This record gives sequence, structure tokens and C-alpha cells, in this order.
Amino acid sequence: MNTSATSALPATMRAISQDAFGGPEVLKEVRLPVPAPGPGRILLRVRASGLNPTDWKHRAAPAFLGDPPFVLGWDVSGTVVATGLGVTLFRPGDEVFGMLPHPYGVGAHAEYAVGPTRAFARKPAALDHVHAAALPLAGLTAWQALVDVAGVGPGDRVLVHAAAGGVGHLAVQIAKARGAHVTGTAGGAHHALLRELGADELIDYRRTDFAAAGPAGFDVVLDPIGGDYRTRSLLRPGGTLVSLQPHGTEELAAAARAAGVRGEVMIVEADHTGMNALADLASSGRLRPVVAGTYPLSEAAAAHAAGESGGRAGKLVLVMD
Repeated sequence: MNTSATSALPATMRAISQDAFGGPEVLKEVRLPVPAPGPGRILLRVRASGLNPTDWKHRAAPAFLGDPPFVLGWDVSGTVVATGLGVTLFRPGDEVFGMLPHPYGVGAHAEYAVGPTRAFARKPAALDHVHAAALPLAGLTAWQALVDVAGVGPGDRVLVHAAAGGVGHLAVQIAKARGAHVTGTAGGAHHALLRELGADELIDYRRTDFAAAGPAGFDVVLDPIGGDYRTRSLLRPGGTLVSLQPHGTEELAAAARAAGVRGEVMIVEADHTGMNALADLASSGRLRPVVAGTYPLSEAAAAHAAGESGGRAGKLVLVMD
């Protein structure tokens, strides 16, 4: 193991764990051994870690991780302090950011985290650790949905539902950077921000039925919401709808076939190439993660409660206090 010469690693670290499923109150601060990086993996001193809906969903009920105890957190930005056998991309002291492999590779809500080297990219100098930590999971979700699945390009008409959300506000910017015409659905309070981020048209879903207000014939729809948002989104024949909700896949497939469109359900994956693409966009000023608020690690329960309450634009981030 190659370890930073400037700092000896402690034996234990603070982490946020849980022994049962439930509300934010099940989260507690514990001390755990600092993990060691195996072959092809790096150990980070975590500077900041983003929160995503998948965090509170896994906290509240059984999903992919089995029974607790476990440490949640997929988004991470920090400093490499040790590398495992065979690692060549990074060295101790490098500042990196990335997404621990979703859904099984959790552990970022702690002072140290281990992950595979190619889940990370070098942190852009344009982003501090807080904003870098807000980007990976939501940014990769938007990138993979719009670029890898839907192939968004110049002139495409793209509809982004929940455009002010963690995924949505990044999707607006990515689609715009690809040359698309972007329409977003969001509450009116967030329209000014979304216009700053590049949205061409906006629909206040609280006041207007998006299916009646927007121009028919979108080439691509990104839907983080599910339900009838998927079936009511107006796509041109041959268009693509990407849903981020892993429910009702058979219904979506049937509706897509009947409408002559493509319907896909997507779960984000760790992606070195995608992380580098996000880093390039951020470095060039074309991608700006919005941070709705920060919480110290010790207040993770309060951060979960705030995230579940909704109504915020952008992402919440835990910082190592």
C-alpha cells in the first residue's frame, strides 16, 4: 500500500451508521476502523459527501444493501491518502471526486472511504470540495441518461422533469451543452435559476399541465418522477424517454411500444469516462452544481430530514467538521 508521507493514518474514523431501518433518527455517529485499499482501489480522506434520494430510501427500507448496520453515501470528494496494488492513475495527495459504485459500493458518509480507482476523476480546480461532492451521482445519472442512452445532440428538443432537482438542474446544463433546446418542469420559484442554467422554456407544474403547455414532439424526455409523468410526456415517434424510477417497467414498455417510442429504465453506474466528461464541463464553466445547503457530518440526520422534505433546488452536502 502506498501511503501519503505527510500524514499517518489513524486507526479509526467517524462515520454515520444505522442499526435499523427507519426515519432520520436511526442515523448515529460511530467509530469504525479506517479501511485499507485493496488492489486497484484508493483510500480517500473525505472532504465532502453529497446526499441523494437513494440515501434516504436505503435508510428507510430494505433495498439493495441487505440488513444494517451499514454506512450510506455514494458521492465523495476528497484527497487520496493511500493507494492499493496496481494503482497508476492517482497518487497520495491528489484531489479527486467520484461516485462509489451504485448501488452496492456505499460508505462515503465517513471521514475516510475506499473505492475503485476508475470510479474517480481529478477534481476540477474550478470546484471546491463541497460543489464537487454535489456532482457525481446526479451528474452521472444525467450524463448517462442523456448522452449514453438517448444520444442527445444539436437541435434535439429535450424535456427535463423536476428540472430544479439534483439530477434535473444538471441535466438542463448537460443537454444545453450538447446543443439541445431544453424545456423543464419546475415550481415557479426556481424558474429564474433554471434560466441562468440555460433552460429555454419552463413550465410551472403547480399551475399548468405540462402535457398541454409544452410543444408536442420532444425528442428526449428525462423523467426522475415516474407514475403518469412517463405516459403523459409527449414524444415524437422514435423519440426516447428515460425513466429513473425502477417501478412499472412492464407498463412503460407497453406504453412505449403503443406510442412508437423508446422507453428505458436506467440505474446509474460508476463511470470513469463519464466523471472525466463532467469534470471537463465544470472546468469550462458549462456545468455548475447548485448546493442547496451544507451540514456537518454529525448532523447527517438533520440533512436527511431536510432532503426528504423537498422543495429545494440542487443538492445537500455533508462536510467533514
